[in-house]
Amino acid sequence: MESGVPLSGGQRALIRESWQRLSGSPVQHGLVLFSRLFDLDPDLLPLFQYNCKQFASPQECLSAPEFLDHIRKVMLVIDAAVSHLENLSCLEEYLCNLGKKHQAVGVKVESFSTVGESLLYMLEKCLGAAFSPEVQEAWSKLYNAVVKAMQRGWDTLPAGD
Repeated sequence: MESGVPLSGGQRALIRESWQRLSGSPVQHGLVLFSRLFDLDPDLLPLFQYNCKQFASPQECLSAPEFLDHIRKVMLVIDAAVSHLENLSCLEEYLCNLGKKHQAVGVKVESFSTVGESLLYMLEKCLGAAFSPEVQEAWSKLYNAVVKAMQRGWDTLPAGD
């Protein structure tokens, strides 16, 4: 998987160290991420529906058991990326398929920049003073590499599908 500019050893260490601080409470941290996402782009809320049920508010969505499962899955994807920093290419097929799934439910590629902004917000809020410009840059590079792989899932679908 091409990641543009590869992560340096120092950047990988910063990502691992910062992620380790958060790994004990993935759902709690995921709630921070998705709360921010809905603050930044409330139009994403309708994409999350379970059993054809639309959520009336972000708060209703954020407290639904099905959505908490989605948060767990998102945090597991981040965890997998952190666990495979030396060899992100081994996640290529998985991330490409994840991109296809997101496209199928109506997610636009452009929404991933808002998700990235929400991820950095969560890291900043949850890491506090440990969220340095270097940590931010390392996470931005990792996130961009993951999104590029997911976008290749979009690119493999014929137009109109």
